Amino acid sequence: MPSTDLANPGPWLDARRRSRARRAETARRRRRLRLSRSGTAALLAGMTLAAGAAVAQDQTQSGSSSTRADNSVVALQRALGIPADGVYGPQTAAAVRTFQRNHGLAVDGVAGPATMSALGISASAAPSAPSGGAASTGAPSAALAKIAQCESGGDPTAVSADGVYRGKYQFSRETWRDMGGSGDPAAASEAEQDRMAAKLYAQRGSAPWPVCG
Repeated sequence: MPSTDLANPGPWLDARRRSRARRAETARRRRRLRLSRSGTAALLAGMTLAAGAAVAQDQTQSGSSSTRADNSVVALQRALGIPADGVYGPQTAAAVRTFQRNHGLAVDGVAGPATMSALGISASAAPSAPSGGAASTGAPSAALAKIAQCESGGDPTAVSADGVYRGKYQFSRETWRDMGGSGDPAAASEAEQDRMAAKLYAQRGSAPWPVCG
């Protein structure tokens, strides 16, 4: 029966190296799995959003006026004196901002109750979910909700690993200030973050979120 030289550290060091190698390989597999899952989630979110946009575009091109949102956007556009296509896009948001500026209203590009009232349109006819931003109540649209889920998992206190992007919609401090915010985006209330995101979306669409948008 072979004897073991307990004074020889070789076998022990070899076993320790094998153990460390196994742990390192396990950690690498877990990282790859996490990256794969996050990539799949982002891809699915993008596909869902793209599919929703395609359906909305098809409905617009086919002249569908079955939804209240389309009808209310048409009424808004007619009151603003711009082409009434029923789509709350950049042109409509720009016209809303011009009207708000000229009438001493808060300039955010969102046709809320005050703006609709100034235009002589019943508040009940306000766009319920304009494609360019948020609902008249300031709640995030379906597109913004998907962006928030992709960017931060919907967490208003989320901060990126490098500390640059902050909050539910991962604002940079510069963009947050440009939208009229102050302080740390991740420290602002969720309602304030929703409002700022709606304002940014109304101005620039999904461009500020090149991956999740």
